[in-house]
Amino acid sequence: MIIPTLNCPSKCKYCWGSENKKEMMDIGIIDQIITWLSDFRDDKVHFTFHGGEPLLAGYDFYKTALEKLSLLPNLDGFSLQSNIWLLTDELIDLFVEYNVVVSTSIDGPKEINDYQRGEGYFDKTMARYEAAKNKGLLINFVLTVTDYSKDFSDELYDFFKNEKMNLKIHAALPSLRGDNADSWALEQEEHGKLLVEWLDKYLYDLDKFSIMDLDHISKSSLRRRGTLCTFADCIGTTFAVGFDGSIYPCYRFVGMPDYILGNVGDNPSFDDLKTSDAWVKLQEFRDYVDENCKKCKHVKYCEGGCPYNAIVAYQTPKAVDPQCRAYKMIFDEVSKRMNKEFARSAFGLGGSEPKGEGEAFSIMDLAMKH
Repeated sequence: MIIPTLNCPSKCKYCWGSENKKEMMDIGIIDQIITWLSDFRDDKVHFTFHGGEPLLAGYDFYKTALEKLSLLPNLDGFSLQSNIWLLTDELIDLFVEYNVVVSTSIDGPKEINDYQRGEGYFDKTMARYEAAKNKGLLINFVLTVTDYSKDFSDELYDFFKNEKMNLKIHAALPSLRGDNADSWALEQEEHGKLLVEWLDKYLYDLDKFSIMDLDHISKSSLRRRGTLCTFADCIGTTFAVGFDGSIYPCYRFVGMPDYILGNVGDNPSFDDLKTSDAWVKLQEFRDYVDENCKKCKHVKYCEGGCPYNAIVAYQTPKAVDPQCRAYKMIFDEVSKRMNKEFARSAFGLGGSEPKGEGEAFSIMDLAMKH
């Protein structure tokens, strides 16, 4: 993850990841990232530009950065998370050229979205979305469900279904930055209830749009390993580089000095990063999960959830993701349905006929989607 800036022009009420600062990554940091990765590991590398608002870095930054990064022999592609207000036609063409997959945030219909994210947000984002779509740029969506918007579950689902928008669901989180995000945080029981309710609907709509969380939860249950970053051991496989070259475990930690692993300018080895105090904190999370979740039937493909979520909620890495109950609710539901389908198949009661209008797909159909 490359974080050119934590600055952002939008003022979302529940945001915990942006700051009103003007620091901006110099293109020289991209050269340092390339030098660092050239000797770091042989793994495939996927770059995600995140923020703050990453498009504040401007066209020239991305033109040069994409040219340079695309020369890495182990490149696995590009993504970008943005409110897309600054997505000019010139940037759209550039991102199409480099196959950049863009994600943006919309919290449902205009009234709900603008209440949470600010007046005018919806129209500005949707205008650039239409421009990008017309030029062939793929854009996915992130829906943040808050303690407020949870009461509009049906409206949220129908909006994304009717607009044929592929999405990921985020539960609003409290913050380590001491701002006002806490009152918007979604309780785990409400999160789990929404996921189960949406699964019931989604099994009738797999051919209409994608709810990536439910896709990955079903895949994870079938494959017995996490296929979404929330449910994977991200420690040591995901890194984020801030505007000054500081290396963090994830974009969520950027700007927090206690979670700096190193700096790309020093060309640190993997072993160097593991000697940092920040790595010790992350390992405390992993050790806690290994000990306290070992009896959970979902732990192989849940991994205790997100370390950031755990640290935020409990102010210590010796904890599990506070959405644990929500994850158990949806994993239990998927497992129950999958076991029934295996049983039906074993006794010759299953079917593989194409689904007609109004017919539900199976969990196996969902797990094998894409």
